[in-house]
Amino acid sequence: MWGWGKEKFYLMSLPTFFFPFCNNLAMATKECNNEFSSERVLLTPEEVSFFQLFRILFPGDKGKENFVDSQKGVESTFKRRWIIFISILVQKFLQSVAKPLSWFGSKFETGLNLSSSNGSFRMLLLNCLRGKIQWPDKTSSTFLSFNGHLDKRVELDKSIKPGDSRYYAALSVMSAKASYENEAYIKTTVEDHWKMEFLGFFDFWNDYQEKATTQAFILRDKNGGSDTIIVAFRGTETFDADAWCTDFDLSWYEIPGVGNIHGGFMKALGLKKNLGWPKEIKQDDSRPQVAYYAIREMLRERLKASDQTKFLVTGHSLGAALAILFPAVLVLHEEGWMLDRLLGVYTFGQPRVGDHKFGEFMTEQLKKHSIPYFRFVYSNDLVPRLPYDDTALMFKHFGTCLYFDRSYEGKVSSFHRIHISVIINEELF
Repeated sequence: MWGWGKEKFYLMSLPTFFFPFCNNLAMATKECNNEFSSERVLLTPEEVSFFQLFRILFPGDKGKENFVDSQKGVESTFKRRWIIFISILVQKFLQSVAKPLSWFGSKFETGLNLSSSNGSFRMLLLNCLRGKIQWPDKTSSTFLSFNGHLDKRVELDKSIKPGDSRYYAALSVMSAKASYENEAYIKTTVEDHWKMEFLGFFDFWNDYQEKATTQAFILRDKNGGSDTIIVAFRGTETFDADAWCTDFDLSWYEIPGVGNIHGGFMKALGLKKNLGWPKEIKQDDSRPQVAYYAIREMLRERLKASDQTKFLVTGHSLGAALAILFPAVLVLHEEGWMLDRLLGVYTFGQPRVGDHKFGEFMTEQLKKHSIPYFRFVYSNDLVPRLPYDDTALMFKHFGTCLYFDRSYEGKVSSFHRIHISVIINEELF
């Protein structure tokens, strides 16, 4: 949930008793060129039986090479081995329930949309008696996901106009919310309600899952004399077991001079099997494009076409992790001119994506290119607290944190003092 002035945006990862967005990161390590990283710990749950899994609780590497790929071998401390054990165990469980979970989710969301597809609950009952029930079309602009039913609002806050310091944050949270819906819904929302240009909805390929599991949409806002492209990454769909596993897969890569980064998020963004992060790739026309390279190319074309065009990235939950990693890969590829056109990164319910070295690296780069980065956190939302930052793990947050308690009162912690003062003066909270 999110508080915004007197309004409340019911945008949540899942209730706190759920563990969200796990992305099946099973990967055959022999198929991957890891030369872009100096160290790594990669977990491959599909490669291990339950009997083998319990062996990881005991010291030694024998018999564990097929599901834990690490230059330094299996972690020596029991606490780290226990974390790896739990990570793989949960992923294997989620993989085992993937089909029934998807089936249940499909039926559940259809049920939620029955009332609207028949006009009202009263008409639904009447149509039941008549035997003329109107079944929902999952591809229609009126079909809502489970997340969409938590908050059915479509319109932007009319009190926040272009030029207001709150404008891009307000547009970002609504874009992040809309990203959970189908293409027709998003297109109708962007064009008919927001009066903006819809540039496309995309299912992006994940090289490691070998299917299209990363979603995003792109819009263009020319209101108020501005020309801004918004890239919104979708977070975790409630009933998608493949997506749920990402947070439990504690694989990571250490990139020299950058730090440790969560491997699952990089794979979802577009890490290439056998290649890592080459600056340019040749697109395989037999499958969908991968997220980072496709989005970067679209932005390149439009930014080069007009010096006035800028862009921002946003997302919720898993989508938030991808939003902050997108400029990180732009830095790796030395796309400085694009970073100079990045208006901001706005994330909602974002998990930790790297260690303190990565945080320091990104803090320096964001400052260098004058990029505002705001990380919105609601009360006891579990996702921003994952992966844990205890002594056994290295994940740390960085940047501006805007925290909302249960009463929707805002608090700020940041190194960007100038942005804090502007936000508070404009009564963002």
